[in-house]
Amino acid sequence: MEHNFNIVRKSAEIAGRTLTIETGRMAKQAGGAVFVTYGKTCILATATADKEPREGTDFFPLTVDFIEKMYAAGKIPGGFFKREARPSTEATLNARLIDRPIRPLFPKGFRNSVHVVITVLAYDGENDPGMLGILGASAALSISDIPFNGPVSGVGVGLIDGEIVLNPTQTQLKESTLELSVAASETSVVMIEAGAQEVGEDVMMDAVYQGHEVIKQIVQLQKELMAEVGKPKMEVALDVVPEEILTAMDAAYGGKVKELAKIHGKQERDTAVDALLKSILETYQERDGEELFAQNLRYYKKAYDEIFTKCVRQAILFDHHRVDGRGLDDIRPISCEIDVLPIVHGSALFTRGETQSLGTVTLGTGKDEQIIDSLKEEYKKHYFLHYNFPPFSVGEAAFMRGPGRRELGHGALAERALAPMLPSKDDFPYTIRVVSEILESNGSSSMATVCSGTLALMAAGVPLKKPVAGIANGLIMEGEEFVVLTDIQGLEDHLGDMDFKVTGTEDGITAMQMDIKIEGITKEIMGIALKKAKAARLHILERIVNTIPAPRAELADTAPRIVSIKVDPNIIGTIIGPGGKMIKQIVEASGADIDIQDDGTINIASPDGPSIAIAKEFILNIISSPEMNEIYTGEVFRIEPFGAFVKFMNGTKDGLVHISQMHEKRLRDVTDMVKIGDKVNVKYIGEDRGKFKLTMKGVEGNPEPPAEALQNSAPRRDSGDRRPPRNDRGDHRSSRNDRGDRRPPRR
Repeated sequence: MEHNFNIVRKSAEIAGRTLTIETGRMAKQAGGAVFVTYGKTCILATATADKEPREGTDFFPLTVDFIEKMYAAGKIPGGFFKREARPSTEATLNARLIDRPIRPLFPKGFRNSVHVVITVLAYDGENDPGMLGILGASAALSISDIPFNGPVSGVGVGLIDGEIVLNPTQTQLKESTLELSVAASETSVVMIEAGAQEVGEDVMMDAVYQGHEVIKQIVQLQKELMAEVGKPKMEVALDVVPEEILTAMDAAYGGKVKELAKIHGKQERDTAVDALLKSILETYQERDGEELFAQNLRYYKKAYDEIFTKCVRQAILFDHHRVDGRGLDDIRPISCEIDVLPIVHGSALFTRGETQSLGTVTLGTGKDEQIIDSLKEEYKKHYFLHYNFPPFSVGEAAFMRGPGRRELGHGALAERALAPMLPSKDDFPYTIRVVSEILESNGSSSMATVCSGTLALMAAGVPLKKPVAGIANGLIMEGEEFVVLTDIQGLEDHLGDMDFKVTGTEDGITAMQMDIKIEGITKEIMGIALKKAKAARLHILERIVNTIPAPRAELADTAPRIVSIKVDPNIIGTIIGPGGKMIKQIVEASGADIDIQDDGTINIASPDGPSIAIAKEFILNIISSPEMNEIYTGEVFRIEPFGAFVKFMNGTKDGLVHISQMHEKRLRDVTDMVKIGDKVNVKYIGEDRGKFKLTMKGVEGNPEPPAEALQNSAPRRDSGDRRPPRNDRGDHRSSRNDRGDRRPPRR
């Protein structure tokens, strides 16, 4: 008996390739499951929810996992166990990319645990599974019984030779000056993630909205699938504050809360807000009694938060009054410092308001490059940025753990922002590590990281093409009324409707990230936000340039020095030597680190110049031929009756000094003049059957043999000696034929 699968497929041509969404064949026990194919990349997306809400939870428990199966790319995982383990950084970033556009689309107060899993089953090396993950998650949720206000979808956008390219392949992205990911519903954009090489604001807007047009087609495809196989949505009890509690608390304490919203300092405001909440709860406890109070406690806390949120939003929207007293476009006070740490190759402290980033730069060699092994081809990174967010930065006491999704996401954004302005590896053959330690945080610490990173790179002497700065803008919107805020702090981010981060130089955008919590964001609003972001960016760039006008011409004393040599790739094996013997000899003799690339680039690194000079001379000697009549210092490594073999040109070449070329006078024995290990000066005089010929005659600085070792009475053959050649016994006795014997041969 065969399975009677009820398979439903929907397909459309998107950017010249067929996109197919299928359901009914795989993972049928999940709440919703779709199999998505684009080109030859395939993913399985599933969405499952608990039937009951999670008790005691005051947030929406959504988990998105992005699973890379190495077999999808025809690869076997590395390591001892040969199976997939923890997610790669790229997988984590893709999970975050999917979470951001779908999270705001669940009902407010929904407390049932939801698990979305994206599994990459086949990867063709060209079509991005991350973008398919947004579509897959939305489609799986939309056809499931889980409450979800979708559908949404995502597309990629590139810019090649000034032309916008939709859903560019990985090959096309290598030529693109823009790598943009857009997620949107049918009516509005909800998420943007971009890296760019100084793209203008107008071009960025066009790219976003051309991407949105394609998304509309994909959303329509999901709607067709929903109409055919969509399940009725489950009945859920939303965790919302009873209206009577909210109304009563607002009437009694709304005025006091409104005053607290005007306190400027973060810690002072938080202290006052907590104190008022404590006073309110004590009052309600006395009024309600223990049982009723315990039942309503979480509603009282939520009501208080909602009242505070409303007061802050209304003050900004209608009175243009921000919680710290700034105008809508005012940037918080900025200070820039460099060289705040000794030893470190480059350091800077960037402070904006109550957000502070300590940026450091460490320069390394080729052996410090990061090896990336994922679904894509294994490759090396010579530049990477790490972002750390310790709990003390927000005044909390908590466990210090490894980087989570937030840290990886913020670090990736800042890394992407600085990358276009870094020198090429050919021009600056260092591995560059930038680290941002967030020491204080009250909004936009990722943008502070971009600024501290720029300052630290310039202080380290990294030849940055142009300085880069970043700013985060926000939005408060009610109906048709809205205001766009410049340089949002933490509270405005938390209570606002948009987090819009833009980084760039004075000439264009290098990275952009936008997350929107509501529908209705228009092209007009985005245009205003981009315009304000540019003005703020230019202001911050001015402060950076006033601190350090240009990258330093010299590296720090503690940084390694690297000299590059380009050689024919065909002679790399000669430089390495059998079993690495030659390269080990060079490293031992010089003390320098040597990194050899497949293209013939050799990087020699050391903290001191003499070590580099020694290693460079070694390598040049290997790839060079000796010059006629040039004198070299060498070492005797082998002695024969007919002469001495000498290694010269730092031991990379060897040749024979014949006994007749060791002294002006005839030498009785080779060992009368040299022994193994002796240092001698030799002159190169040519080749004989591919072997180097050397002479010590007339070359100063060589040992002098004892007088009795010299045979003055016997002139040398090369000085007119007419004696017959030695016979096979090695002496000069003439053979019968040499004596002129005229006797006929025996018969």
